[in-house]
Amino acid sequence: MSPWPSGISAFTLFVEDVAAAKEFYGRVFGLPVVLEDDDSVVFKLGNTMVNLLKTTAAGELIEPAAVAPREAGSRLQLTIEVDDVDAMCAELTARGVVLLNGPMNRLWGVRTASFKDPAGHIWEIAK
Repeated sequence: MSPWPSGISAFTLFVEDVAAAKEFYGRVFGLPVVLEDDDSVVFKLGNTMVNLLKTTAAGELIEPAAVAPREAGSRLQLTIEVDDVDAMCAELTARGVVLLNGPMNRLWGVRTASFKDPAGHIWEIAK
């Protein structure tokens, strides 16, 4: 068996409102849009593509699995390593982000804070 690749090239997040998600990711992360159509917008985060896909278009991508509604709750957390969690929290707050928690020191020796995007996806910043 060949070794696993060194990273994730892309991930797709299902969103109800592509325009709201595009505004949020542009404002909060300052990411460049690399592709856009009526059902999705794709951003570049380092070497990873972040595809925000309208939930009504997502079924075809994952069938026979079902697209869960936002109200079902979070089933993942995406973590981005930053140099200074407190400074990034201040910057995020200035950009209109409401933190879910943090900044806080975790028992496993990491300082973290988290927030969610308009579709309910949880993002964590950590150092």
